[in-house]
Amino acid sequence: MTDNTTFSSFSPFMRAFYTLHRGLPRQAPGSDASTRRLLSLCGRLPERPRILDLGCGPGRSALLLAAEAGEGARVTAVDVHDGFLDELRTGAEARGLGDRVHAVRADMGALPCEDGSFDLIWAEGSAYILGFDKALAQWKRLLAPGGTLVLTECEWTAEEPSAGARAFWDPQCALRSTARNLASAQAAGYRVLGVHHLPDSDWGEYYGPLAERVAGEAEPVDPAAAAALAAVREELDVRERYGHEYGYTGFVLRPVSAGDGGAWAARPETAADEAAVRDVNLAAFATPLEADLVDALRTDGAWLPGLSYVAEGPDGSVAAHALLTRCEVGGAAALALAPVAAAPAHQRSGAGSAVVRALLAAAKERGEALVLVLGHPEYYPRFGFLPASRFGIRAPFEVPDEAMMALVLDDSVPVAAGTVTYPAPFGV
Repeated sequence: MTDNTTFSSFSPFMRAFYTLHRGLPRQAPGSDASTRRLLSLCGRLPERPRILDLGCGPGRSALLLAAEAGEGARVTAVDVHDGFLDELRTGAEARGLGDRVHAVRADMGALPCEDGSFDLIWAEGSAYILGFDKALAQWKRLLAPGGTLVLTECEWTAEEPSAGARAFWDPQCALRSTARNLASAQAAGYRVLGVHHLPDSDWGEYYGPLAERVAGEAEPVDPAAAAALAAVREELDVRERYGHEYGYTGFVLRPVSAGDGGAWAARPETAADEAAVRDVNLAAFATPLEADLVDALRTDGAWLPGLSYVAEGPDGSVAAHALLTRCEVGGAAALALAPVAAAPAHQRSGAGSAVVRALLAAAKERGEALVLVLGHPEYYPRFGFLPASRFGIRAPFEVPDEAMMALVLDDSVPVAAGTVTYPAPFGV
């Protein structure tokens, strides 16, 4: 796995850029703590995990993964710059990890690897080179069944970024929101295992050493070196002035499999399904309240035809049900996801996930922008839901902050803040 890229083949600007960054511990925001946190969200790895670190730079993450993913771990670390790979090889030998780390010069966008070659693909601060969506699509084939993709991406944290921040970022990388990236990940066929927002200190791990180096640099005579130095200074200045408007987020993703609902057919309910939908809700919950709620909503103005979905079992029976009805947030239209139910025989089979994914996709296609759910904080984030409080949204009654969640389907529509107003049948 090699390519023909050498240091001498880079443009003068890129050669100067790499020279300026030589010997730095990191080439993107991050920390050992964040790497460990993201690794913990992956769940249990195989006994001898095959790991691919893309855009590894000098290899800080590759070395940590090799050390902490088990003695049987084998890390293939890829970068286009020989200088970074040499630093990685030196670091691996110094730590006694030379037999676990294989440094390879290659283009992450044209990897000559067989499908299903890796149990874990890692890309801290490098997916932007391809683009978030392209990276999701291209790297998916490389994952073995049950494999996991971890990547970090720079995103807007401000609802309306300032002109100054956009002037820097828009020409080089079109930043999006966490909600938009989560929606893209789901549309690409991934389920979300976890999301980690990198703390500000992770920027310091990268920019601190870089700023010290820049401060000690004499003004270069060479035009390319001068341009590279100016570009780094601009980046540091933008972070200083506008850093509160953007940040890095880590995503832990796994391709949807049959166990996640891939084997279940989900569709809008028909009139013939109504009795079966009631039976599923009666069987799934300890009381008839949810079944009665569905029946009451059918005759309420909040009911939206086409947004009550069922998942069918192999015999055509209704295995799961999910419902979206109209609600409001601060007077603006939104959707409430409730209830979600799977027949006891089909719980933990992926039927519930299948019906929720299909329902949310249908809502997005209709042009809906916001969905609220009050539910288990370890279940709904897999669909992209985040704590509603991040958007200034609150429930009309006391609930744990992590249980009231929101999913932005269209981040071109401003998210209204305020209290959720549920339809009358909810009784709140």
